[in-house]
Amino acid sequence: MKVRAKASGLSLVGFLFVIVIVALLAVLGLKLVPTVMEYVAIKKAIVNAKNAGTTAKEIQDSFDKQRTTNYVESVSGKDLEIIKTGEGLEVSVAYEKRIPLVGPASLVLDYVATTGKTAAIKPAQ
Repeated sequence: MKVRAKASGLSLVGFLFVIVIVALLAVLGLKLVPTVMEYVAIKKAIVNAKNAGTTAKEIQDSFDKQRTTNYVESVSGKDLEIIKTGEGLEVSVAYEKRIPLVGPASLVLDYVATTGKTAAIKPAQ
């Protein structure tokens, strides 16, 4: 009488489960990447705006010009928090980004960008 070897490996159901999980993670990643790229563009824009202007109005105008060229839609110059510190002006912005997932479910991301070492403002409520 021959002894059968134990089956090992991934079953069809297990394989489909793994494919579904990978697909969901890929879709989530594709939805997250544009918001992260926008955050990086905003961070660069506030640093450039701070260096380009000496007054709050100049900084806001400079940010708005860069905002249009970088396709930033979440924040405008009027949303910037400009604070005078001992080292000059510190520019910060906090905003919330909602990514619709399925039905009523959404992913909410709070972004804070600043030109200083620490965030001058709290995330948007």
